[in-house]
Amino acid sequence: MPGIDRPGRESGILKPRDMQIDINRLKRSQIYSEELGINLWENDDREIFKWFLASLLFGARISKNIAKKTYKTFERYHLLEPKTILESGWDFLVSPIMREGGYVRYDGKTSTKVLRNCHAIIVNYHGSLKNLHKEAQNSRDLESKLTGLYGVGPVTANIFLRELRTVWEKCDPDPLPVVLEMAERFKIDLGQYDRKSEDFIRIEAGLIRLKKQKNKVPVIP
Repeated sequence: MPGIDRPGRESGILKPRDMQIDINRLKRSQIYSEELGINLWENDDREIFKWFLASLLFGARISKNIAKKTYKTFERYHLLEPKTILESGWDFLVSPIMREGGYVRYDGKTSTKVLRNCHAIIVNYHGSLKNLHKEAQNSRDLESKLTGLYGVGPVTANIFLRELRTVWEKCDPDPLPVVLEMAERFKIDLGQYDRKSEDFIRIEAGLIRLKKQKNKVPVIP
């Protein structure tokens, strides 16, 4: 996969036996940004915007596979910055971007959401999501600023923020209910881990992947 090459990281979790899970294996879970070849660890504006774009797609009412394919279509057409996306226009986002990504519904709505947020980032934050973080007073204000963007709800904000825990000082979203559910099921005490640590980020991602694996159906990433 392009992007990060961090040895020892694994894309999935093996099926647990008798409701047991290897916590060390869980700590090696691949996070979703890495799955897309996005490197958040260096706190680079371009990479952070890529992850924001992916989060908008993952947070929509579509399958994870379509969201991933659509992000890769943006990548293939070199539309990975707010300015270039705006310049491409609504029609181009609907087709070919959304069409090639696999959308059959919500293509116009999602295109509008992407464009409006690109415009907001340029106008309100000088094209930089790091400026949005800088202006936030604390973690809750950061989440509020994100959910103040067009079509960005709590789940989309969580998808975006949880993988930035170690990168952004004010970033510390509460784990989603699915994470707490899986942690309880496997008797993992999340309270013993620093929520601002890489271990926590990977455990969080691993529990979400494990839930998907157990259900055999797509879940929100």
